[in-house]
Amino acid sequence: MRNSNRQWRLKRRPVGDVKAGDLELVDAPKPVPGKGEMLVRNVYLSLDPTNRIWMSDMEQYMPPVAIGDVMRGGTLGVVEQSNADGFAVGDIVIPGMGGWQDYSIGSASGPFPAQKLPKIPGVPLSTFMSALGFTGATAYFGLLDLGKPQAGETVVVSAAAGAVGQIVGQIAKIKGCRVVGLAGSDDKCRYVVKELGFDACINYRQGDLVSALKRECPKGIDVDFENAGGEILDAVLANINLKARIVVCGLISQYNATGPVPGPYNFANILMKRARVEGFIIIDYVPRFGEFAMQMAQWVMEGKVKDRVDIHDGLENAVTTLANLFTGGNTGKLLVRVSAEP
Repeated sequence: MRNSNRQWRLKRRPVGDVKAGDLELVDAPKPVPGKGEMLVRNVYLSLDPTNRIWMSDMEQYMPPVAIGDVMRGGTLGVVEQSNADGFAVGDIVIPGMGGWQDYSIGSASGPFPAQKLPKIPGVPLSTFMSALGFTGATAYFGLLDLGKPQAGETVVVSAAAGAVGQIVGQIAKIKGCRVVGLAGSDDKCRYVVKELGFDACINYRQGDLVSALKRECPKGIDVDFENAGGEILDAVLANINLKARIVVCGLISQYNATGPVPGPYNFANILMKRARVEGFIIIDYVPRFGEFAMQMAQWVMEGKVKDRVDIHDGLENAVTTLANLFTGGNTGKLLVRVSAEP
C-alpha cells in the first residue's frame, strides 16, 4: 500500500507520436475522500487510442486534458475507504475516469458515477475492462445499433485483433454474418480466425487490399466497422454494397498525423451505393449499459464471446506501453496493471 499517489500529468501537447517528456510522472499526496466519495486503489488502467485524442487540443467530444492535469483514463480498482452509500471497503469498482494514477476518488453521482462490479465465477477482473466494459459496449452498440447486421450479410472489421474489433467480429458471427477481419500481421489473422471464429482475415500490410477484399467478400460489403481510416477505409469503400453501413468507431491511422489528412478518395461511392456513414461515441450510450451488460455477460458465460487482454505491469510504463496501440504491438485489450488484484 502506497502512502503517496503517483500520477502521470500532461506536460505538453504531443506533436506526432507521443514522446518522452510529453507527460511526466510525479508524486502527489494520497487523496482523501469527502462526503459521498470513496478512495479507490487502481488495479487496472485502460489504454485506448482516444488517449491520444485527449492529449491534443483538437475539437473533440470531451474537453482536452489540460496541461498539468492527470492524464485521463478508465480504471478498475478496489475501495480502500468509503463515505459513499452502497459502497464498502473491498468492493471492486469502476470509479469512472480514474486517470493515470495509483489512487482515484470515486463518487456515486456525477457524469461518470462509480459502478460496483458483480462477481461472476470463472470471469477474470480484466474482462470487466474488455468484453464486459466500455470496450465491449463500444462493439455492442456500434455494431447492433448503427451497423444493424442481418443474417447472411458480410461484415468487415478493421483492427480486427484489437480491443474492440475482436468483440465486434464475434457479435457479427452470433448474428449469422460472414465476418472478414483486417489486421496487421499473419499471427493476428490466425488469432481472429482460429480462436474467435472469423470467416477470413486479411493482412493489410501485404498485397493489394482492394483486390483482397474483393476475394474474401465475393458478395460485397454490407457493414464496415471502421477503426482505422485512411487507406483501409478507402479499400473498403471500393467494395461496398448498395445501402451499406459504415460505422466509424475510430481512425487510429490518423491520430498521430502532424498535418491535415486527406478524406477518403473513394468518397463518391457513398453516393453511388447510397451508403450510410455514421460515427458514434460510447459515452452517449451510458444510460443503456444495463441492457448491454446482461446480454454480454450471457454470451461470455456461454463461451460465445471470448476476449484477449494484453497486460503490462507498472504505472511507470504506461507511456511506453501506449505506443503499442499505434505500432500494432498489442493483440486484444491493452491494460496496465497498476497494483495487485485483491
